[in-house]
Amino acid sequence: MMTAARSADSGLAGPGGLDRYPYAEAPGAERVGTPAWESADPELGRVGRRTAGSRGRGLHGQLVQQLGQMIVSGDLGADRPLVPEEIGQRFEVSRTVVRESLRVLEAKGLVSARPNVGTRVRPVCDWNLLDPDIIEWRAFGPQRDDQRRELSELRWTIEPLAARLAAGHGRDEVQQRLGDMVEIMGHAMGQGDSLTFARADAEFHSMLIQVAGNRMLEHLSGIVSAALQVSGGPVIGCDRPNETSLGHHARIVEALATGDGAAAEAAMRQLLTIHPEVERVVPSPREH
Repeated sequence: MMTAARSADSGLAGPGGLDRYPYAEAPGAERVGTPAWESADPELGRVGRRTAGSRGRGLHGQLVQQLGQMIVSGDLGADRPLVPEEIGQRFEVSRTVVRESLRVLEAKGLVSARPNVGTRVRPVCDWNLLDPDIIEWRAFGPQRDDQRRELSELRWTIEPLAARLAAGHGRDEVQQRLGDMVEIMGHAMGQGDSLTFARADAEFHSMLIQVAGNRMLEHLSGIVSAALQVSGGPVIGCDRPNETSLGHHARIVEALATGDGAAAEAAMRQLLTIHPEVERVVPSPREH
């Protein structure tokens, strides 16, 4: 059975070590002062405890989730050595689970493994910041404000362009599907169903990018979906979906139907200006 840390006498103890990481019960939960494995609740420290990020994955996925959160939160700082044997003992998992988990983290740019050096945590500049897991971990950690601002700025940059390009690809079935999403959002709003509204909204924006006819933009559709999830949407409930937001979605669909790229782009910019899941919707130039 996989557990969190068992004792503080491992080589991982000390500032920034595994033994001081208070594993949160759920994304967005406040970090507690008592390390999870010293809690009176023996279940609190288990990596197997479900979170939105673990998504029901097995031991391998849960260890990736645990270590990833620890790195992104700063509890395991840059250049921190990660000794597979110590991780396996502390979390009571096999060498195979540890090895595969570290490979996943290496692919995300969070750690590096070198002969005669071992596995170490990499600095933020090396992370794959567009990885959906890293987006989620940052959005519910100490960097949450920066993460949500950066996601808002990214959306403001790519989605109006995607809307303009999509207007040049008159695919009836796609326009019908986008129209269906607007209809679902309208029905959900009338029923006060914020979760269904958020899901239809996420599919609308993802689909729009996918039909823009630009493969590099299409690659970013998952990033926009992740941005919607962590910036409002299913996390806190879509904050009072309104007729204005719904109207802008409908105008985008209308512009696509007539092939009016400029109108589609303008409607998307208006939507991002008022859309509830974007915290700082119209990014203002930052002072340097």
